[in-house]
Amino acid sequence: MGDITQALRTAQSGLLVNQQALNSVSNNVANVNTVGYSKKVINTEAIVVAGTGAGVKISEISRRVDEGLLKSIRIENGELNTLTVQEDFYARLQDLFGKPADNNSIAHLMEEFAEAMELLSLAPNNSLEQAELVRRAQDVTSKLSDMSATIQELRLQADNEVTDIVAEINKITALIDQLNDDIISNSSVSRDVTDLRDQRDLEIDKLSKLIDIRFFFRNDGDVVVFTSGGRTLVDTIPPVLTHNGSSTISSTSTAAEGDIAGIFVGNPIAANDITNEVREGQLKGLIDLRDGVLTDLQSQLDEMAADMRDTFNQIHNRSVPFPGLQTMTGTRTFVAPTTQTIKLDNTSGADDVTIALFDSNGDQSAVTTLETILVSATFGTGAQVANAAVTITEVAATIEDWLQANGAAGATAAINSTGKLAISLNTTSVNLAFRDETATATGSTAADAAIGFDSNGDGNIDETVNGFSNFFGLNDFFQDNLADNIHESDVLDSTLTASAATLTFRDATGALAGSPLAVAAGTTLTALATLITNSVTNVTAAVVPDGAGVRLRISHDQGSSMTITQAAAETFLTDIDMHVADVRTAESLFVRTDIADAPSNVSTGLAQFNAVLGASGEYFMSVADDTTIQQLTAAFTSNHVFDKAGGLGSINVSFTQYAAGIVSNNASLANINERDIKSQQSLTEALQFKSDSLRGVNLDEEMADLIVFEQAFGAAARVITVIQDMIKALERAIG
Repeated sequence: MGDITQALRTAQSGLLVNQQALNSVSNNVANVNTVGYSKKVINTEAIVVAGTGAGVKISEISRRVDEGLLKSIRIENGELNTLTVQEDFYARLQDLFGKPADNNSIAHLMEEFAEAMELLSLAPNNSLEQAELVRRAQDVTSKLSDMSATIQELRLQADNEVTDIVAEINKITALIDQLNDDIISNSSVSRDVTDLRDQRDLEIDKLSKLIDIRFFFRNDGDVVVFTSGGRTLVDTIPPVLTHNGSSTISSTSTAAEGDIAGIFVGNPIAANDITNEVREGQLKGLIDLRDGVLTDLQSQLDEMAADMRDTFNQIHNRSVPFPGLQTMTGTRTFVAPTTQTIKLDNTSGADDVTIALFDSNGDQSAVTTLETILVSATFGTGAQVANAAVTITEVAATIEDWLQANGAAGATAAINSTGKLAISLNTTSVNLAFRDETATATGSTAADAAIGFDSNGDGNIDETVNGFSNFFGLNDFFQDNLADNIHESDVLDSTLTASAATLTFRDATGALAGSPLAVAAGTTLTALATLITNSVTNVTAAVVPDGAGVRLRISHDQGSSMTITQAAAETFLTDIDMHVADVRTAESLFVRTDIADAPSNVSTGLAQFNAVLGASGEYFMSVADDTTIQQLTAAFTSNHVFDKAGGLGSINVSFTQYAAGIVSNNASLANINERDIKSQQSLTEALQFKSDSLRGVNLDEEMADLIVFEQAFGAAARVITVIQDMIKALERAIG
């Protein structure tokens, strides 16, 4: 009887196991199209009691997956999503930048601007050509502004999407952590957890698309997820990621300067910021756009806009519109005009500046030179030392006195409340013009005078600018109304170290607390930025990425104009070409208001000298003079050296060609992104197909298993029936 009972139990085990197997096959078939579902396999083993077979049992229900292949897929998925998240951004940039030949592209608009200059040079007194030049210039500045605005909008959009992705990451990691707990608790009571593992895999797949992840499993079935940089995302208690999205982003906003919040794992402290550690996923793609691709494009636009401004203004400042100007307001800001000085031709003292007044016909009514009136006891505070440095305030006072004594009794010339030189004749009977010359003698050759500027009044020349009017910005064509509150270097190698320097920072209040600041030789750029920020009041410095290099950027915290100087014989600031930053120029540039309102204020000619006029020659203005507009045309159609900016190297091309290069570079980036997406997509799909072929449900295979398990179930049931009949027969025999 005992053997028969054991046989019954053995057959029963076969019945139950095959019943479970049939249920598993049914579940596989039902989920054939379920995303993330993996084929479940019933693994059985024999039951042995006292060395004797006692039936069968399910050892485990397993999933048919290749964990190594899943790891590869998740890595490649991260790479793919790095690229795909940028696709829409590149599409918008393509619409914005267009092709070089498109009518609305910056390259085409620059070409039309140059053509307008050429037409005006043929008829410099023609009002139609003057208006066309101004219109084309405004087209360029408007396009630059629109492009800059769109770039910053895209950066803000990218930052907002970073915020959304950080929230999604937190949601996914919390769910993975919950699934971890469910898997551990169910496994401890021998329940099937394969479906829970499928759900967890699906969430890990989602996470891999957002951020670069690596993971491993513990013996209890728990999964630990961390970034490739080693930051834990899921463990016993998953940390929370935080990112405070920006409400606005401008061209001066950078993560390096702290204007854009970091992405923190756990407590929001610098040590937990993973912004620069992310390697894959949508988060990486958005960070690259926000802090790299888009800022590089902005840098290229700012470089072109600043060079166009400086080149055009230098030439435009050589002259005035016929028959001269009655008011002039400079654009250079002086933080301490009573101590800041200029020196004419600081190398040889030969250059001078002719100051001439003309009547309405362009005929000379009075003339002198700057050096002549500076050394005269009649003007200003008294006679200055010949060829010596003189304060900005003294220059203004001297010019004012001479103007008042020569036909403009109510004239004023002074540094105004914004720190700029403002000249007003306050009469309509005469008109003012400046003409730089190579010597003091009347009628000397016209050429830009070298102006040596001592910006901190220590007796050393800190900057040399060509052109007196250009130095002050008295007749600028392009203006930007930006304060000199941000200074930056050229693009540098990130490994560059400083030479020994003593840096002084000044604003209108004087030298800022903490300066002069001693910088030791060998100081890295990052250490120098930290030193400046921590030592100098109201000043923040940062190392800002630009293309393949970096810039040292120094800003006044209160937006005030400032100067940065070094001690005599030091070369650090010169070596890195520290200058008033070009950043913001593209978005802020505009044609000077009075020129935009009255295109006749465009300066096309130069104050000329005729030796046969008067007793010893006189200066005059001609309404049809094309000297200046010819120089402008030549400057814009010939090659110009552009500095490194936004990944573009230092190149010697025309302005139109540089604009075309910006457009082409953007198109190239979009094409590279599209090509890389296709390549990465092919690789990812191939790996995914291989994984799906392994883990997916094959209906033919399931139907074959169904027949096998059905027959086994039927056989077990038949054995039970036979044993039951045997037991009944035995009961009748002994009953």
